[in-house]
Amino acid sequence: MLAVVHSYWVHGVEGQSVRVEVRVQTGLPLFTVVGLPAGAVREGKERVFAALAQTGLALPPRRITVNLAPADLPKSGSGLDLPIGVALLAAFGHVPRSALGLTAFVGELGLDGSVRPVRGAIALAMRCRADGKARLFVPGGNAEEASAVPGLDVAGVWTLEELIGILRGERDALPAAASVPPPPRSQPDLLEVRGQTLAKRALMIAAAGGHSLLMSGPPGAGKTMLARRLPGILPPLSEAESLEVTRVHSVAGLLDCDHPVKTVRPFRAPHHTISAGGLIGGGNPPRPGEISLAHLGVLFLDELPEFSRGVLETLRQPIESGYARIARVRHTVTFPARFQLIAAMNPCPCGIAGDDCVCRVREVHRYRSRLSGPLLDRIDLQIPVAPVGWEQLTALPDSPEAGSAAVRKRVLEARVGQAARGGGRFPLNALVSSREVMEVCRLTDAGARLLEEGVHRYRLSARSVHRTLRVARTIADLGGEERLSQRAVAEALRLRAGLQVAAAAAGGGHLVHSPLQQLR
Repeated sequence: MLAVVHSYWVHGVEGQSVRVEVRVQTGLPLFTVVGLPAGAVREGKERVFAALAQTGLALPPRRITVNLAPADLPKSGSGLDLPIGVALLAAFGHVPRSALGLTAFVGELGLDGSVRPVRGAIALAMRCRADGKARLFVPGGNAEEASAVPGLDVAGVWTLEELIGILRGERDALPAAASVPPPPRSQPDLLEVRGQTLAKRALMIAAAGGHSLLMSGPPGAGKTMLARRLPGILPPLSEAESLEVTRVHSVAGLLDCDHPVKTVRPFRAPHHTISAGGLIGGGNPPRPGEISLAHLGVLFLDELPEFSRGVLETLRQPIESGYARIARVRHTVTFPARFQLIAAMNPCPCGIAGDDCVCRVREVHRYRSRLSGPLLDRIDLQIPVAPVGWEQLTALPDSPEAGSAAVRKRVLEARVGQAARGGGRFPLNALVSSREVMEVCRLTDAGARLLEEGVHRYRLSARSVHRTLRVARTIADLGGEERLSQRAVAEALRLRAGLQVAAAAAGGGHLVHSPLQQLR
């Protein structure tokens, strides 16, 4: 007797198809699972037999072989309990095989016959739809999450006995309830930040073009306040982006049971003691790290130099590529990681800088050298954040035009133009490829001369030049300009080399007179 059931398991953040084949033969009682099962899959034998016994369908002693195809990929997770149980029932004739045609099953079985939720249900549902299956049975706790995938009939079951009745035609499957978005929660507003005109401007440019931002300033200047207000000026997630973010958080087991579908851009702020595996991802099986949990959202690294240098260096490749690749002996896992990096740091170990600084020159040099040149070269905007004075703290609040709602409107308008210009190739200026950057970022004659001067003045690398052009393109989009004017290039250079300018001013340096002086 042979029965075949279709199911899925999670590999990285992708659902992978698995064909569960069960063969029952006469002979000495033996239960064997082949096809590279991991520990949770092998232990599923005890859960399956106990759940079947709880339904009153205890199986007679037979020689049972379970094959998980394809047999050359290691299978992990407890979601294969339910398909193995259904295949056994079909092989012994307790459910009709005709009910298994275009149907797939996923779920963990409890000893009491309950069907328990699994991680990554939305990723499994997306793969099920891609495979052309008509129906997917999932645990009742995953039904709302999996039903967010359009074009797939999702049915949630709470017990194995309930599923048996549905397959026999004795009861109807209850359709999964549509996912209800959570009530909108208030976001921190930019109006709450006093002063910091330059930082607010940089934050708007970063939001409009998807650029990375590094802020350097003394404690209490408002760096963290500014970073936490970035999600409030970003556009909402589209339906496709919402599914993508939900998939990553589902695999990590971080979904809210009441509102499983993510509708707000993630904001992740890991502590500086985090390991490389926690930031990039890892484990066995590999799980997404903080950069993947911040996918399509914001990754905020506070006290940037306090992070281990080895940990920070792992960011270099994901910042450029938008994904993290975890290599293992038998397989390689790729996690999405298109995040927006916002970082904050103090100018020196004591954080005060200036005339009151108590740090020695060697200590300051050692502190700043924790950030490598290649990493800083990948950060688009680098600005100083000055302390807020008494006059700014006690002044009247800014006008509503400086609030998050008004800034978000400008950001949305700029992003609409970028998406139209990119034609689907690059939705944001920060994602323009090096091959197309000169075509997209067309300079005026004055802008080209100023950029050439800035390249020599700040010793910009080729990567820095391209990133400066992308920032200037965003500034031009915010200003409604078709070509990059001298003003847009000057502001982009000022925001790119802001920390160099601040260091030169603190050290008594003098900039050569040029249009760059206009933005000092």
